Amino acid sequence: MTRKILVLPGDGIGPEITAQAGRVLAACQARGLDIEVEEAPVGGAAYDAEGHPLPDVTLAKARAADAVLLGAVGGPKWDKLEDIAKRPEKGLLGLRKELGLFGNLRPALLYPQLAEASTLKPEVVSGLDIMIVRELTGGIYFGQPRGIEERDGQRVGYNTYVYSEAEIERIGRVAFEMARKRGGKLCSVDKANVLEVTMLWREVMERLAAEYPDVELSHMYVDNAAMQLVRAPKQFDVVVTGNMFGDILSDAAAMLTGSIGMLPSASLNESGQGMYEPCHGSAPDIAGQNVANPLATILSVAMMLRYSLGEAELAERIEAAVGRVLDDGLRTADIASEGCRTVSTTEMGDAVLAAFEAL
Repeated sequence: MTRKILVLPGDGIGPEITAQAGRVLAACQARGLDIEVEEAPVGGAAYDAEGHPLPDVTLAKARAADAVLLGAVGGPKWDKLEDIAKRPEKGLLGLRKELGLFGNLRPALLYPQLAEASTLKPEVVSGLDIMIVRELTGGIYFGQPRGIEERDGQRVGYNTYVYSEAEIERIGRVAFEMARKRGGKLCSVDKANVLEVTMLWREVMERLAAEYPDVELSHMYVDNAAMQLVRAPKQFDVVVTGNMFGDILSDAAAMLTGSIGMLPSASLNESGQGMYEPCHGSAPDIAGQNVANPLATILSVAMMLRYSLGEAELAERIEAAVGRVLDDGLRTADIASEGCRTVSTTEMGDAVLAAFEAL
C-alpha cells in the first residue's frame, strides 16, 4: 500500500535542507519504497501566504499522511507579530497538539569522525549514544490558565505546569520500551524536591518500573542532570522527562556531539504516525547561502523509515551512507575541521546520495 509523506519545508534553511532529504526519499523510491510525497506551507511561510502558521489545508494533509517531514519554522521577520497565535512557532505546536504527537525521541549520538568537533574533551564524549524521550504535548507549554494581566497596578505573567497520571504513564511506557531495546538503563529527570507535578511524575515512573524488571530505573533532579550531561554524559542511556526540561536538556545534549546540525528527531503519536525534523532551528542568518548542514534532516528520514514506515533496512542504509561521507572527510561549515573538505548543502546531499547508491 502506498504510504503518504508530507514535507513541510517551513522557514529559513528549511527549504534547503528538506530539498536534500527529498532527494534521499526519491532514492528510496527508486529502490522500491512505495510512497507518495507532497509539500505544504507551515510557519512563517504559511503566515505570509495564508495569514496563519498552520492553514487548514496543511493540517488536513498532515492528518492524512503516514509521516510528516518538517524543515524548520520561525525567524526575526515574524518575531514582532502582535498576535502570538499567528507566530510561526504556533504552527509547530499546533501540529504536535492536533496530531497527538506526545512522544519526542531525540538521540544524541556522536559520530566517531566528529569527536574533535565537540566542545568537550574527546575522552568525555567518545562513544556517546543517548536517547532523550521528551513528553511533547503537556506540561507548562500547554497548561491552562496562562496569560499576562494586571494585578495591584503591575503586569503579571503566569503559566500552569500540569500533568495527569495518564500523560505521565504514556510517555513513561515509551521510555521503558526504548530502554529495553537499548542498554537497559532509564533515568527519569524531574524536580520532585520542589514541584508537586514532578512528585507525581516520579511516583508514576516508580509504579511503571515494576512492569519492566529488566530496566534499571534511576531518578535525577533536572539541575543535576544538566551538570552531569557536561561532566559525564556517557553515564546516560535513555532519559525521560517532561516538555520544558526535555526542551532544554536535549539541546544541551545535542551540542555534546559537535553540532546540533547532526541530530534528527521523531515525534510520535499512539498510532505510530510521526513527524520528523532536525533538532536545529531555521538559522535565518545563513538561509539561502547553500551552507546549511542537511545531515540532521537526512537522518530524520532514516528515523521516519524506521519508526513510521517499518523500513529498518533502508534506514540503516541512509545512516551508513552518512557515516561513509564523514569517513571521506566531507564537512559542512558547522562541523568543519582541519584536514577536512568544507562542502555546501547540495554537495553534501550529492555525497550522501552517492554513498547510498554505492552501499
